Amino acid sequence: MTDKLTVSVLGTGIMGAAMARNLARAGHTVHAWNRTRAKAEPLATEGVHIADTPAQAVRDSDVVLTMLYDGPAALDTMRQAAPALRPGAAWVQSTTAGVEAVGDLAAFAREHGLVFYDAPVLGTRQPAEAGQLTVLAAGPAEGRDTVKPVFDAVGARTVWAGEDGAAGGATRLKLVANSWVLAVTAAAGEALALAKALDVDPRGFLDLIAGGPLDMGYLHAKSDLVLEDRLTPPQFAVTTAAKDARLIVEAGTGHGVRLDVAEAAAARMERAAAQGHGDEDMAAAYFASFDDNPSA
Repeated sequence: MTDKLTVSVLGTGIMGAAMARNLARAGHTVHAWNRTRAKAEPLATEGVHIADTPAQAVRDSDVVLTMLYDGPAALDTMRQAAPALRPGAAWVQSTTAGVEAVGDLAAFAREHGLVFYDAPVLGTRQPAEAGQLTVLAAGPAEGRDTVKPVFDAVGARTVWAGEDGAAGGATRLKLVANSWVLAVTAAAGEALALAKALDVDPRGFLDLIAGGPLDMGYLHAKSDLVLEDRLTPPQFAVTTAAKDARLIVEAGTGHGVRLDVAEAAAARMERAAAQGHGDEDMAAAYFASFDDNPSA
């Protein structure tokens, strides 16, 4: 198998667009589809072929990559693509779909003769655009030579989490990682909100912990987005973070674990979205601490 592939990217939001762009820059032939075609059109300047339908996008593809909102969206899109899917093609399923949805997606792959790779990614807009994502992958070893060039084009590192994509090992690892990301994001917003309420300079708080065991780069990055009013364009949107938080809570409940922090993070994200911050960076959950929308 040549390392130059024909790859279909279904879903060209923040992450999917960056992945399609990096695949094209790596020399692969890339076909892309998005429910709102206008969001995919800018990729044409990068040599990406824009399709009108999922079926048109996947025709003759070696690899189909899905990066959509959730599991049902991924399954619906693949059903639309079904008439043109090539048996034996690899399906790199990068949507954060949740534990329950992975089984349905893998069943679809079996029905259509696709080689299924459960492959969510860690990273937001900036690492996606730089091709520096971390790919979490689970799928058969014998087909990895086909998907490796795809993973290499979009990511700096691939972490394998099993040989059976249907088992959802990569998705389960992604949910654990995202639970930490959401907890830190929520805590950062609450610390900034409390500082404002107590008339404490938030920069003073950040300076206080700088360089010590309580310090972390992520805290500074998210705090800066709030304090400098740089919440758009989002690195990772509030609405998507809320969806992921609910998937984490559901996964915990389904396995007998109560996740109070994830539940609270989901509620904060949903409240921020209801206040009008849904399309902003998830750091905008800061505003969920207030009944109105104060400046930082």
